[in-house]
Amino acid sequence: MDGSSPSAMLRAFLPKVPMIVQAAVYHSLWLSPMSTKWDLRTELTVKILRSFLDSPRPSPISRQQRMTLKDPGIKGPMWISKVEFPVPEETAVRDWLMSAVESMKEGGEISTIPDIKPVEAEWTGHRAGVDATRHRPDLSEKQHYEKLMNDVTSDVTVLYFHGGAMYLAPQNAFPAALLDSLIAYLSLLYPPPGALHEPVPASQVVFSGDSAGGNLAFSLLQLLLHDHRTSASSATTIRYNNRDVELPLPAGVACNSAWLDSTRSMPSVTNNAKYDYLPPPPSNKVIKHFPKCDIWPTDPPRRDLYCHESMLCHPLVSPLAAKDWEGTCPVWFSYGTEMLLDEGQVLASRIARQGGRVQFEEYEAMPHVFPLLLDFLNCSKACVLSCAEFMKDVVGNKTIEMRGVTVKAKTLKMEARDVEKLAPLSDEEVDRIMREAMRKRSFGEETETKVMPRAAL
Repeated sequence: MDGSSPSAMLRAFLPKVPMIVQAAVYHSLWLSPMSTKWDLRTELTVKILRSFLDSPRPSPISRQQRMTLKDPGIKGPMWISKVEFPVPEETAVRDWLMSAVESMKEGGEISTIPDIKPVEAEWTGHRAGVDATRHRPDLSEKQHYEKLMNDVTSDVTVLYFHGGAMYLAPQNAFPAALLDSLIAYLSLLYPPPGALHEPVPASQVVFSGDSAGGNLAFSLLQLLLHDHRTSASSATTIRYNNRDVELPLPAGVACNSAWLDSTRSMPSVTNNAKYDYLPPPPSNKVIKHFPKCDIWPTDPPRRDLYCHESMLCHPLVSPLAAKDWEGTCPVWFSYGTEMLLDEGQVLASRIARQGGRVQFEEYEAMPHVFPLLLDFLNCSKACVLSCAEFMKDVVGNKTIEMRGVTVKAKTLKMEARDVEKLAPLSDEEVDRIMREAMRKRSFGEETETKVMPRAAL
């Protein structure tokens, strides 16, 4: 039965009513440890989500994918134009990507060569003068795009990788999603035949994403930086749709709750669990395996959804493992006091120490991707506005000031932090912890990684 049907949803929620009532009472009586940090709506939202995601009986991967692919429809103050970037006329883009993947290996890692497929994307923009209930008009995709562009008031083009949906893993292992991301970027810069848009200069493009989408944004940035490092004497060109094109850096990268460590091994994964709805990694005593279905286990089998377990510390799988960020464009990070906080702090400090322009914001007591989940909170609105300001500044070629802050819960009071000293661990400690986690995964001492949705365009 469809898991989103009213009867199925009712059956799912009924067993949780006692927990919801208890949480509401404890919060109202100031007995909850989160009462001083969260309002009641936030507490209930986080605890309900946690109760579903930390189920002792996880759903099959194929069922989880079907649930994430349900289209809620388009309505409200937005223009959406759906497009498909075609398969390039040659394999040079994939060949170049695979060459980079191979050159960044240390030896013994196993990766696959992905198929090249059309890339589905959506042009999204503000639709002026429309309330939240207005449905999408019945127009061609070209007409939607034209109306979108008529309402555009900024030069900023955001290439956004959201957490979840296609390119789907485990069916499409690394580097399939990264190949999609690269083709999407090239398609912006060098429109393929039949595209709706004119060429977009790299100086007007900002990579962005949440959660696993943030992983893709930073992996794509690291891929471009690797190319610049290895071809410092002249600009690299690759063959794309019958022409030689360059691979410039974007104007900037701005991500919320970026998932940078695919080993999930930093201390905050357990230390900050009380603020988050994501379940911590299972212990060896409480082993959770995904139920067998038509897509899991894979053939040949592996121990990670996204990649072969030997690739978990590859710099394009876990950007936290990438040591060299010199020459990067400006970057902006935001996190809650969440399970992924350590990895964001480590990477932000590393980039800052190497001369990158970094802005980092931690929102006290907030969970994973809180601006999207808890968009009613003032801190969520402040976070979104800060991100938008950064994007406008980098595209406007303004000087990006180095800035680190902790934004206090409820009051939004800001406490300044030294970006170069954000990291709770040294680079050597991070490397050791990640490699030990990969070793345990490879030898079956840990279970499969939790389903954090892989990114899509």
